[in-house]
Amino acid sequence: MSVPTQTAPATVSTGASTAPDHSRLGSKQHSDGGWGLVPLQVRSARFASFDVTDFETVTGHEAEWKHTPVARVQPLIDGTLDPDIRPVTATASSDDSVTVEWIDRNDSRIGSAGKPEERASANAWSAFESALMVTITGEQPSEISVTRSALGTGARAAHTVIHATHHSVGTVVLQNSGDALLSENVEIILDEGAHLTVVTVQQWNASAVHLASHFSEIGRDARLKHVVVSLGGSVVRVNPSAHLSREGGEVELYGVYFADTGQHLEQQVFVNHDAPNTKSRVSYKGALQGVGAHTVWVGDVLIRPTASGTDSYEQNRNLLLTDGARADSIPNLEIETGEIAGAGHASASGRFDDEQLFYLQARGIGEDEARRLVVRGFLSEIVQKIGSPALEERLQNAIEAELALSTAS
Repeated sequence: MSVPTQTAPATVSTGASTAPDHSRLGSKQHSDGGWGLVPLQVRSARFASFDVTDFETVTGHEAEWKHTPVARVQPLIDGTLDPDIRPVTATASSDDSVTVEWIDRNDSRIGSAGKPEERASANAWSAFESALMVTITGEQPSEISVTRSALGTGARAAHTVIHATHHSVGTVVLQNSGDALLSENVEIILDEGAHLTVVTVQQWNASAVHLASHFSEIGRDARLKHVVVSLGGSVVRVNPSAHLSREGGEVELYGVYFADTGQHLEQQVFVNHDAPNTKSRVSYKGALQGVGAHTVWVGDVLIRPTASGTDSYEQNRNLLLTDGARADSIPNLEIETGEIAGAGHASASGRFDDEQLFYLQARGIGEDEARRLVVRGFLSEIVQKIGSPALEERLQNAIEAELALSTAS
């Protein structure tokens, strides 16, 4: 399948707001008895806007930025972004049930899945001119891959909309490689009864910087499986959010990542239970090695008063392979009703299980190979959730390549 040619639009300049917006602040008493304004920390009260000028200058102290190396992503937060995102290629298993087109930013489908909650996302939203629209319509499973591999080193904005219509079934793979300095928004819309899997794979070059916000709106009895795979890039931050707005909606959010020396991989996950009898499962696993390897996982789950019968669980696991690596793992729950089926979270970061290594070495497997087997098994659990054998095999091979490099270094 070929993607229609996109006409290169003019660059849109953006500017920062100079007036503070106290609607995003709360009061807090200081130790001296006085009161001051501090950023609100609860996710239910976080400010959102489509316009970058509505956001204040980023200092790095904000809840959404305090774990990110802001200096390394500054061009995407404050700079002018080129809205030309060509070239993009797409291949589909069925031309009858999948359509790909470019749509104007004024299309009614734009903005129906979410709204930016931080400045880089709003900067991309303010800059883009055309969005890539992927529509799944068939009730028989179909798969489409969207590939970007030649974006260059200039700062760019992108916007993608993925729409699964009523009772459709499909898988969309977003494959990223090469150079990039990219801020983007991805909207994912599931109509009633739709079953959709979205996999985003980051295999960027070592110097690439990629900030992405994924917004999903999940209809009645619809099911979304969202998988983030981050293996390459200097700074990669993919933040998925899921709004369970209709009864019976379900979401599974998975992630797997491997951070090397000096690499920053981040994911801030948000699940918004807003309707009765909804279900969510969040599971992210990562491995880190080398000085300055840094991963961040923040898991926010909000259960609103309207979400009786919610069933939710989130977890994050990190395996630190060497000294000098750091994993930040922060699960959060906001529960505003007591009428739920269950809600919980877990987080753990640690080194190799010595007993596993001893077991393998006692059976004649060398130490380096034993470590590779443990890491591969640890990460493969997430890859196997995808449900596409060919894609799972390709990602397993990519993880093997990362492990081979780690052993060689």
